Amino acid sequence: MPPLRLASLTCSNTDILHALGATRQLVAVDSHSDAPGLDHAARLGPDLNIDVDALIAARPDLVLASLSVPGMERVVEAVQAAGLPTLILDPLSVPDVLRDIRLIGAATGQPDHAGAVADALERDLSALHRPHARPPRVLVEWWPRPIIAATRDSWVTDLLGGLGAVNALADRAGRSAPLTLDEVRAAQPDLIVCSWCGARKLRPEVIEARGLGVPVIAIHESGLGRPGPRLLEGARQLRAALDALPGQP
Repeated sequence: MPPLRLASLTCSNTDILHALGATRQLVAVDSHSDAPGLDHAARLGPDLNIDVDALIAARPDLVLASLSVPGMERVVEAVQAAGLPTLILDPLSVPDVLRDIRLIGAATGQPDHAGAVADALERDLSALHRPHARPPRVLVEWWPRPIIAATRDSWVTDLLGGLGAVNALADRAGRSAPLTLDEVRAAQPDLIVCSWCGARKLRPEVIEARGLGVPVIAIHESGLGRPGPRLLEGARQLRAALDALPGQP
């Protein structure tokens, strides 16, 4: 039986397939996916504006979609209306991400490999935990104008918890929320992370210029905004930044 022809509509799913060694099976991907080895795949446009006709023309056996990108519901509906087999992921936590790696592995015929990848990611993330007398409060900013940041129902909350820190917006429901500067101040972050999704350039100086007097670091959205194996990259950068905070060992 020939390998499945796969299509990925979001970077996170493409990254998972790359970690599983399945990028050669991809016949179509969104325009933001940047994993190595995708030159052969058709580009479908941005994740929120997928060219469904081009997707149909690529003849995928399975389309991998994710509701982790706000607004993807409309795209998923169009893909399903076209009659294409679709695996829809919707991770809200780190355990969800580990589950999704295993789901994709099972769907693509390599459950053992996927299990090993998920187990390794879990171990590597756990190794980054440090105890803190007072867990540092971290605010992860997805966009600057208006300020949009990760809230309670985001994998960011679990990721920070695993490091021994807390999401400064963990008391706000939802995956993300727009904030006023006063609301950012009221969250009392010890660290702000500039991780703007889709930005050509991260500019932490824009956040610093708000005058909050809080340390700011930049982490590319690939390390925090994609619920997949590359969360380890963001977690490692967060670990270094947390260790550098005043009063930390």
